[in-house]
Amino acid sequence: DGYIDFMEYVAALSLVLRGKMEQKLRWYFKLYDVDGNGCIDRHELLNIIKAIRAINGGDHETSAEEFTNRVFNKIDVNGDGELSLDEFVEGARKDEEFMEVMMKSLDLSHIVAMINNRRHSV
Repeated sequence: DGYIDFMEYVAALSLVLRGKMEQKLRWYFKLYDVDGNGCIDRHELLNIIKAIRAINGGDHETSAEEFTNRVFNKIDVNGDGELSLDEFVEGARKDEEFMEVMMKSLDLSHIVAMINNRRHSV
């Protein structure tokens, strides 16, 4: 419905922190499928990669556009320009770099550290 209630928030945190890899990848897919059409297109993935990089910071060897193109070239099996759930899950399993980006996308450790640093500096 466009809003996250408390139970949805708790369920999401539980999944991110304790869920099995398959469950996490399915949840990430739903999260990244912004328009809810059952596929992730280049634009959706590019925006996610840019957001992940903005949050996590750091230097990257490739641009977000290059990374997105590489992902699609490797895991868009049928070449239709969209990632189905199956392509996404299988691709993440087979592509170590893509899997790492997916896992880091909801890694909250740096945010927790930042909150703790702010508490101690006050």
